[in-house]
Amino acid sequence: ATQCAGMSATGSGYDLSVTTFSPDGRVFQVEYATKAIEKSGTAIGIRCKDGIVLGVEKAIVSRMILNGNNRRIYTVGVHNGIALSGFAADARQIVNRGREEATSYKSNYANPISGEVLAKRLAGYVHLHTLYWYYRPFGCAVLIGSYSPAGEPELYQIDPSGVCHGYYAAVIGKNKEAAKSELEKIDFATYTCREAVQEIARIIYKLHDESKDKDFTLEMTWACDETKRKHQKVPADLLEAAVNYAKELKAKEEQDSDDDDDDDDPPPAGAGAK
Repeated sequence: ATQCAGMSATGSGYDLSVTTFSPDGRVFQVEYATKAIEKSGTAIGIRCKDGIVLGVEKAIVSRMILNGNNRRIYTVGVHNGIALSGFAADARQIVNRGREEATSYKSNYANPISGEVLAKRLAGYVHLHTLYWYYRPFGCAVLIGSYSPAGEPELYQIDPSGVCHGYYAAVIGKNKEAAKSELEKIDFATYTCREAVQEIARIIYKLHDESKDKDFTLEMTWACDETKRKHQKVPADLLEAAVNYAKELKAKEEQDSDDDDDDDDPPPAGAGAK
């Protein structure tokens, strides 16, 4: 019994197949896939009163890579966007499947696919890869933002297990918990997409650790009333303004922190001696 408990705690013997449960009900390969996401750049989605905004912290893997490559947000159909965190190659397969679903839905029903239908179909596809021994789980999580002509803004998150939930705001990636704490302060009923662009930039730059993390660029898209509900890149001037705002705010906070540290320092030896 002791040996079994030890194997269950470490995953030894129970992580060879995605179809194997440990004695305490865990599927270790799904947990390992989740760990891969925690090492990837932060992705944030916000559902606003006039649309949805997606933003991703995209690490610069090489100074020689062409602009526009190494994307982390994709368009599916016309009104849906998918942001990813984790293994990009795995996530691209989810995007490709999403485009097939969108095309099939449009062909069958003569209407664009809604965010809810797209999310549920892709969640089923992801879950399928946890049911058969010859598959492995997807090493990524995705955010699906949608603003279809017939509905309201929608935001969904799909995890490697195939679990799918709708959110007002969602975060995946390495700074998930800290970013969630920032987002919980927002009143989403009154929030606009332009405000969300600034907020996503602020959070991602605030949580980026320049001493440990690679340099990055901020990739951001939206589907809102301004774009006639089509999923598009955030205009370059608006994104640049949001990035400048985030950098200035972070620099100010760091300066204030340094000033507070100086105030807490003890006086030099001999100070105040008469």
